[in-house]
Amino acid sequence: MISEIVTFKLRLGMTRAEVVALYRRTAPLWRANPDCIRKCYLYDAANHLGGGAYLWKSLAAAKRAHGEAWRRMIDDLYGSDGQITITYFETPIVADNLVQQTIEEDAAAGKAA
Repeated sequence: MISEIVTFKLRLGMTRAEVVALYRRTAPLWRANPDCIRKCYLYDAANHLGGGAYLWKSLAAAKRAHGEAWRRMIDDLYGSDGQITITYFETPIVADNLVQQTIEEDAAAGKAA
């Protein structure tokens, strides 16, 4: 599994309510992506940043999802003006309290752990 942390600049003057409304609008896109295990939307008012913490089945899936079309969408929706940062981490284990499981990368890929 791959964890991906994405941050982007928010348009000056954009309120938390406006950002959250846009997050709600995009959530169905991520729920429909079979390679996206989980997405947590991020908001940092002090630094005027938005973003997401994603858990993906693979690095290739993460990179496919965040190509040029996605970058244009971020610029259009949030006014980031190309100020987007993406960091990837290998994620061998996830302790998930919501589903009360420890998920290992082989199990997330559909293989027995």
